[in-house]
Amino acid sequence: MEILGIDIGGTGIKGTPVNTETGELIAERYRLLTPNPSHPKKVAPVVAEVARHFDWQGAIGCGFPAVVKHGVVYTAANVSNKWIGTDAEELLGEATKCPVTMVNDADAAALAEMRFGAGRDQNGIVLLITLGTGIGTAIFISGHLLPNTELGHIEIEGKDAEVWAAEIVRKQQKLSWKQWGQQVDKYLRAMERLIWPDLIIIGGGASKKHEKFFPYFTVQTEVVPAEMLNEAGIVGAALAAEP
Repeated sequence: MEILGIDIGGTGIKGTPVNTETGELIAERYRLLTPNPSHPKKVAPVVAEVARHFDWQGAIGCGFPAVVKHGVVYTAANVSNKWIGTDAEELLGEATKCPVTMVNDADAAALAEMRFGAGRDQNGIVLLITLGTGIGTAIFISGHLLPNTELGHIEIEGKDAEVWAAEIVRKQQKLSWKQWGQQVDKYLRAMERLIWPDLIIIGGGASKKHEKFFPYFTVQTEVVPAEMLNEAGIVGAALAAEP
């Protein structure tokens, strides 16, 4: 089945049709800048432009950096607060003239990893963590997604976990890979005490350099890098729109 997957981020909106049976991208990704300010009524036409680029007339799946329940946005991370309370599926459906399924972006990445990446054939509890501007999390229990977990915001030593472990912290504070790896490990150990996963998958841009900071982890749980990388959000968004 072919579904248009779109990843809506704080800086860019990118998408391409996806073969949901194989996870392959059918065409080259098309990317446009996220409007600033990223109000819903400004973002919707850009999403529609991505659909028009592919002359798309079928189902669309969109990953979005927010808690999304039944198509309605409840939070807003790195996008305008005006999204809160918006029926995003209705808004983007009207803009694209296509049926739209909206899903949290970390959940989308996890759907792709569990079907085609590092989590395939895994049972038990799988925790996916994306390290970037913030921390995204997704939990699978026996192959079933627990949607909209926001475990990047747990408190560690009186501070939001993102202050310790987000990749942007490494860059802004000019931390060595060892220093940052130890701080990520502190977050992972907190997560291990909370949910005792069977597998932890680390995604986000830094996962491509996992050999630089994974050696500093002390958690008992097996930790592996994500495999889908930049394709995860788009592929997972498309999977979320499967009937």
